[in-house]
Amino acid sequence: MSDADNEVDPKLLEILVCPVTKGPLTYDREKGELISEKAGLAFPIRGGIPIMLVDEGRPIDEDEAIPDAVSARPRKAPRRP
Repeated sequence: MSDADNEVDPKLLEILVCPVTKGPLTYDREKGELISEKAGLAFPIRGGIPIMLVDEGRPIDEDEAIPDAVSARPRKAPRRP
């Protein structure tokens, strides 16, 4: 499966949260996973579809590097006065 097959719609990334903590996810393009650092789980992306089942989550080590990872949720720009 190519990297293009694991690309996720950016709009979908904006609304997805961890099924365990309901917290934010980090998108790791290199590994094709969505990472919940708080839950310590990495959820696979197959055919462009995030598999958000707890049983499918891969436990991650606390010190595991997440190269080229980007926040699944865009940060809001600060409000200007």
